[in-house]
Amino acid sequence: MKNIIVFGASKGLGDAFVRGVPQSGDKVWGVSRSKPESLSVEDGVERIWIQADLSELQAAEQVASQLQGETLDVLIYNVGIWEKEGFEEHYTFDKDEPADISQLIHVNVTSTIVCIQALLPQLRLSEAGKIILIGSTAGLSNAGSSQVSFVASKFAIRGITEALREHTRNDRIAVTCINPGELAAEIPYEDGMERALAEYDGTRIPLQDMVAIVRCIISLSKAACVKEINMPALTDTNT
Repeated sequence: MKNIIVFGASKGLGDAFVRGVPQSGDKVWGVSRSKPESLSVEDGVERIWIQADLSELQAAEQVASQLQGETLDVLIYNVGIWEKEGFEEHYTFDKDEPADISQLIHVNVTSTIVCIQALLPQLRLSEAGKIILIGSTAGLSNAGSSQVSFVASKFAIRGITEALREHTRNDRIAVTCINPGELAAEIPYEDGMERALAEYDGTRIPLQDMVAIVRCIISLSKAACVKEINMPALTDTNT
């Protein structure tokens, strides 16, 4: 049995992790602003919602207070926002507002650091603790993205992973960064892989593939550490 916490749990990839990663007997805390629909799933997994707005600094303390006295085996940090209209053809960095840039960096970088820091005492209670951070192929060299702030934040996730791994090495906590390409995140996990593949003609990665990778990582013994996984879509020629 494992105790797992998933940040960004209400939709998309986070919802898929809450539904697909745990097995019967496990306990999962899902952190999000809105109530996850996955709480109603009946499959032998205990799912608990922690309501928190990760754009606020006090969210880290709020989340940690809900886990006092608990052992935490797996922490999955899956939080990220991007520039307004950042994926539209007409987007330009020239028009990004300073306040929006600051907010993006806070949510994508600062929140990641302070939330993980707050939960290290619970992770140290595990015999084989795992921290998994979800980055992006946008954070890899020569990815071809012009979203300056978003790309900077995803490079930062990789840096956090590197330093955190050294910080927790003596605690036997393995730290992994997964950098996926474009995901079929709009297709609900429960709709299945085949629908995701058909909807985008196999050009976007089904959420089931990400769940499979995470399940593999957390099944490893305390002797192993997967440092980083780059997982572009097969049709993505930039990475």
